[in-house]
Amino acid sequence: MLKRALITGITGQDGSYLTELLLSKGYEIHGIIRRSSTFNTDRIDHIYEDPHINNRRLLLHYGDLSTAEQLTNLIYNMQPDEIYHLGAQSHVRVSFDVPEFTGDITGLGTTRILEAVRNSGIRCRFYQAGSSEMFGSAPPPQCELTPFHPRSPYGAAKVYGHWMTVTYRDAYGMFAANGILFNHESSRRGETFVTRKITRAVARIHAGRQTKLYLGNLDARRDWGYAPEYVEGIWRILQQDAPSDYVLGTGEAHTIREFLEEAFGYLDLDWREHVEFDPRYLRPAEVDFLLADASKAHRALGWEPKINFGELVRVMVDADVEEIGMTPKGAGRAILEDKVGEWHQWAGSVSKYLEAAAGTALGD
Repeated sequence: MLKRALITGITGQDGSYLTELLLSKGYEIHGIIRRSSTFNTDRIDHIYEDPHINNRRLLLHYGDLSTAEQLTNLIYNMQPDEIYHLGAQSHVRVSFDVPEFTGDITGLGTTRILEAVRNSGIRCRFYQAGSSEMFGSAPPPQCELTPFHPRSPYGAAKVYGHWMTVTYRDAYGMFAANGILFNHESSRRGETFVTRKITRAVARIHAGRQTKLYLGNLDARRDWGYAPEYVEGIWRILQQDAPSDYVLGTGEAHTIREFLEEAFGYLDLDWREHVEFDPRYLRPAEVDFLLADASKAHRALGWEPKINFGELVRVMVDADVEEIGMTPKGAGRAILEDKVGEWHQWAGSVSKYLEAAAGTALGD
């Protein structure tokens, strides 16, 4: 019998990669999407299956993290074996502008899912997507035992979701686990997030379609990794014998300024000629330094990232150059071919390296 997984936030970066991974493992996938007057499924369009097709393994349901009754009905009727709760208002800077909405969706949304599982009476495994932003101003490196000190409404909402997950695990014996993921990027990262904002701008400046890039704080240090590797870690967290909480990260931190140097330098550009400061992109309270200690995940999950910081930047720049119709320089493609074993498209096809890692590669 196929394993059945429910994914909230399926149309996001992580949701789309996780869907590919689970399809490659033979899962039946159910995803919750918000009703919108415009299509918002770009990241999963290449694996979408027509609802008229028999035996399809990807099914989408309209729903919202603000509505408890609807979530309970969905979960009860669906009877998933695993729930991956990735949905959230996830933009840190925006969370300062909409703190109540962020708390409702990112924080209380987790409680609504947990309570829906409890009320439905089903036995399933639950994953809560945490964030390194929960650590905030806690001194690095940060691990599972580091006290949280969030510096944004988003970080605070994620802390609430984290502890509610622990509470339901302890109080009701649920298999409920937290993954505290440090920054993980890809060509599917949202265009308003700083890494993708930079790589898109580099591609457009290289093509003569843009001249300036406006940014805020360039001194913030982050632990950046490659998103497809992190969703494999997410899956491994729910395959353990007992639920627990795990930090996932590379153990290497770089400033936004260093990201600029890598991205612009890769295409022989000087970022200083194109980047200008704009105070509107500053956070009211900044997080200066996030650095993962992922030794527990290395030891217990056998998880360790392969793509390093410089390689990640080249992969993303090449993807954005290709997206605007130009020929990429090629280092990004070569890096994935070398470290992944077989090239996978920027926005399409199931990643062969994830299939191979699981020993479940599907035939063409």
